Amino acid sequence: MKTIFDPNIRLQLIKRIEQINADSKAQWGKMNVYQMIKHLNIWNQWVLGIDNNIPYKQDFLGKLIGKMVLKANTKNDKPIGKGAPAGSNFTIKEKSGDFEKQKQKLFDLTEHYGCYNNLDFIHGFFGRMTKEQIGIFAYKHHDHHLRQFGV
Repeated sequence: MKTIFDPNIRLQLIKRIEQINADSKAQWGKMNVYQMIKHLNIWNQWVLGIDNNIPYKQDFLGKLIGKMVLKANTKNDKPIGKGAPAGSNFTIKEKSGDFEKQKQKLFDLTEHYGCYNNLDFIHGFFGRMTKEQIGIFAYKHHDHHLRQFGV
């Protein structure tokens, strides 16, 4: 399965990110391209434990069904479907900003998975995840949003 911890997969993601520009249009969903890039940046910072002010705490619904949903999402290469919820901590309200700065930050954060060591990470819905699960889901999350914008 594809994982963001594989250097070749990270390189493929970076090449796809390079194809995104400030005029890229979403094929589904409510976010524009700036919001999507910033969303990925905040999410990656959270997972990586960099400049993170989002708590590592599993919500109630996650405690009930999170592990089951996590297993379903990390057992194969099936992409995340359209309309998956972003979570209130990752909803970007601002519609514009320095797109190129955010895009460069996404390159850097994607590369940072090459030295992942955030043992404290707890997903808000899935709970504690193995490093393997984190790698698979982080890849799928990137892939989901890149497909959203046609790359």
